[in-house]
Order: sequence, then structure tokens, then C-alpha cells
Amino acid sequence: MPTINDVAKAAGVSPSTVSYVLSGRRPISAETRARVQAAIAELGFHPHAGARALASSKTNVLALVAPLRVDVNVPVIMQFATAVVTAARSYNHDVLLLTKDEGTAGLERVAHSTMVDALILMDLERDDLRIPALRKLKQPSVLIGLPSDHTGIACVDLDFAAAAREALTHLAGHGHRRIGLVGPSPAVYRRQTTYADRFLAGFLEASAELELRTVTHPCEPGAAGVRTCLADLDAELDGITALVVHNEEALRPLLDLLHATGRRVPDDVSIVAVCPRDVATAMPIHLTSIDIPAHDVGTLAVETAMRLLDGRRVEYTRLLAPSLVERDSCREISTSHR
Repeated sequence: MPTINDVAKAAGVSPSTVSYVLSGRRPISAETRARVQAAIAELGFHPHAGARALASSKTNVLALVAPLRVDVNVPVIMQFATAVVTAARSYNHDVLLLTKDEGTAGLERVAHSTMVDALILMDLERDDLRIPALRKLKQPSVLIGLPSDHTGIACVDLDFAAAAREALTHLAGHGHRRIGLVGPSPAVYRRQTTYADRFLAGFLEASAELELRTVTHPCEPGAAGVRTCLADLDAELDGITALVVHNEEALRPLLDLLHATGRRVPDDVSIVAVCPRDVATAMPIHLTSIDIPAHDVGTLAVETAMRLLDGRRVEYTRLLAPSLVERDSCREISTSHR
């Protein structure tokens, strides 16, 4: 790859002059600047991020803060990350991925070292301790999530409360009146992760409005956790005819358990999953599902960050409407089974 010395030789100037053209730290004549820029173009020289930052006060880098905690579904997180990276490249930005769960320390380290132009955060908690720190940074931030107080910080996400309502409305329309919720792991609820809290609140509200009999339980990872969760649901509400599953990792063990115990899907129990489309269609039975729109949310987060960097107006709360796709895991039940 060509170096700054190669550019200097081709332009007939010193390497320091090339550096000054890149950084803008000293006035350079128009003729000399033109020779340097022509040499850069001819040689295909790409100045490193530090030089670009000096010249433009920008790094062309976004930070994506996605802590890989033990209770997160890494493949789903990576779908969001892929969407952010793809969208960022369309704006000529790279992405610095921060996966360590280090609270505000990582944010402040990256921001204060001027490594990034803006930050995008995932896995938000209801009263997230990172929010006050974000307000003190000079870089704009975008949240994939909806904490209780996000004043002055843009948020984008799926409307999880509406997703819960959509799931129950669909099942109620098929005649189901006794419905269980297989929720995320207890750790997700303990951390008051915003997507789980909003889905649960929407589920309970819609259940009351639709006059359904419902029961909810968190579900620990693995087959044993699924077995315990299903047993708890059945113990608390007799005659469950449908399940809403808001836990991607529980789907396959749940289907295996239902099959092993002679409960047929959808003949004996209907299922609506909340998961990415590829997960729903990879199951032994293609699941009726509400999509987790990782691509759309990640793209919107980047677009919002770009608008903030350009000084343009943004909507500070953007919740995407849920989309339910009917497949093979729901059936209408007769009045005698309600």
C-alpha cells in the first residue's frame, strides 16, 4: 500500500507538507494542495483514521455498545450488529463493537479519546445507569431500547407492547381464551431490560382488555428450564390451549418437550413466537411469529445517528409496528375447548 512518503515523492513535497494537507493544521497554497491531492488520487493512498479526524474533526466511526451478558441471545444480537455495520458502511462509516459489560467506563473511554463520532447502545434497562453519562458526552447517542427517562436521547425499537397485543389478539381471534406466556430468563426480568418489561406490560394489559385467562412465567435457558416453565404454567392455569413464546432459545426445547409429552402443535396447543423470521422458519414446524426486525431497527439507528451528526431534526422515539406472519403453529379451536 502507498505511504505518505510515496505521496510526498510523487507530489514533489516533503512528507510533513502532505500531513498538513491532510490535517489542515497549516495553510498550504492551492497549487501545492492540488498536487498533493492529485498524487493521493493517483496512488490510491488512504490516510488513517487519525489523520482524517484531524482534518474533519470526525473519525467516520460509530460505536455499537452491545454487552454480551450471559442471558442474552448472541445470534440475535449479531443480527442487529450486522444491520448496524451494513448501514454504517453506506455512510462511509466503520463500527467499533464494544461487547464488554463495563457500565459507563467503556462509554467514557471511547468518547473522551475521540475514537467515534456517535454511539449506538443495545440491551437497555428501565433505569439504565448509562443514560446520565451519555448526556454528558459531546457525541450524540442512539438507543435501541426505551428506558423510562431518555429525555434528549433518541430511541428506536420494535413496539414490544404492541407486539404482545398482536399475539394475544391473533390467538383470541382463533378462539383461544387460556393462554400462557413463556418469557425471557429471570435474569432479564431482574435487570428490568426494557424490551422484556414492555412486552410483559403489553401482554397483561391486552389480556385484561380481551378478557382472557392468562399466566406468565420466565424461562431459564435449556431443556430443564423449559420443562419447569411449562409445568408452572400448566399448574397455574388448567387447560392452556395456546402459548406465546418471547424467548428464542426456548423454542426448540419447548417443541421437543411438547412432542415428547404427546401435545401436538397446533392440534393440542397453538404457538405464537416472538423471534427473527429465520428462527421461526427453522423449527420442525414453521411457527406463526412476530418478527424481531433487527435489520430495520439497526438501519434506523444508524440513520438517526447520521441525522444527529448532520444537525438535522429527528424523532426522539421511533417504535416500529409489529408484523405477525401466519404459518403452521396456530389453529382455531371450537367453543367446547375454550
